[in-house]
Amino acid sequence: MKKLCAAVLFLSFVTGVPRLLAQEPLDGLWQGYDGEWRHVSNQLIALAEATPADKFAWRPAPGVRSTSEVYMHIVTANFWLLSITGPKLPPDLKLDSAEKTVTSKAEVIAWLKRSLEAVKQAHLAADPKDMTRKVKVLGHDATVDGMYLRIIVHANEHMGQLVAYARMTGVVPPWSK
Repeated sequence: MKKLCAAVLFLSFVTGVPRLLAQEPLDGLWQGYDGEWRHVSNQLIALAEATPADKFAWRPAPGVRSTSEVYMHIVTANFWLLSITGPKLPPDLKLDSAEKTVTSKAEVIAWLKRSLEAVKQAHLAADPKDMTRKVKVLGHDATVDGMYLRIIVHANEHMGQLVAYARMTGVVPPWSK
């Protein structure tokens, strides 16, 4: 009986792994910075597109960022952190007010795509020798490489928050269906 149970467990693990992996868009996973950036970018866009427009104003409690505010926080952080490495901030982006003023699903997704693409293109164009260049951020020493790491960690941190928001509002992340 123990052998039978072990065999069933083994088979369900082996046959379940491909299904588990098929649920998640793995485009880019384990492929270095550019692949990981592609992965989180695809998930952020897919989740934003799957979220109904009326859920962009939803917030879990008073004083906590709404769904649109979280997305726009990612946008402003992407552009601001990227600007520390060299590229200029978009002149039409108001860092101090975008979270509160850009709230429609269409506008948020357009800005999100724009910021994700800006990070992607800047990283692809970066000279590998430039990655060790020193920069100042909020009075602290960092490197260009460190800024790119901060950008990807920040995006993933808020991806987790947005998945929680989605689940609380009845939205199933597309990759987990």
